[in-house]
Amino acid sequence: MSRRHQRLVGATLLAAWLALGAAVAAPPVQSVSKVDLGRYAGTWYELARLPNRFQDPCVGDVSATYSPNSDGSMGVVNRCRKANGDIDRIEGRATLAAGDTGGAKLKVSFLPSWLQWFPLGRGDYWVVMLDPDYRYAVVSEPGREYLWILARTPAMDAPAYEAVVDQLRAGGYPVDQLVRTPHSTIPSPTAKQVQRLLWMGAGPAAPRRVAL
Repeated sequence: MSRRHQRLVGATLLAAWLALGAAVAAPPVQSVSKVDLGRYAGTWYELARLPNRFQDPCVGDVSATYSPNSDGSMGVVNRCRKANGDIDRIEGRATLAAGDTGGAKLKVSFLPSWLQWFPLGRGDYWVVMLDPDYRYAVVSEPGREYLWILARTPAMDAPAYEAVVDQLRAGGYPVDQLVRTPHSTIPSPTAKQVQRLLWMGAGPAAPRRVAL
């Protein structure tokens, strides 16, 4: 065997070993056990995401609004601001994944309404972290290729955000690739929100440990 061939074989074995090690190190993705879709409904602001091609035009102000439908599905409206200042908007539909009764594993389609039944057009939407008070959530899918950190407001307390990222890192997610999402305006809290914060004390608590 030539020296060049030996190097090629060695590099191939090393790559295979590293891939195997990564697969062993990262446990299977798990959703949270239950999501109350009624409480989950409403607007969520994207704080960070793993890069994905279908959000390439989005430069900021990314949000998703969910509303319950009479058939048990959820209407989805995604919005983002493009580089020219225009707001991009797309509507979809989320349904429970087959076999899931907890509401944490959904299938989402943004195809035209008459094609949304088509299985190849539906993506996995798994809630893998969820604040007990539904103040923040993390959404991913079984392959860890997609990841979104969401919150009810466009900003999140820095220690709480870092605690979320640390937990995701421990769960095998490539958090070094996360892209933070800028928001042009941060609405002032309502009187009810202020009262809630005063009742809770010194602001958002660090996230509890949940399944990844």
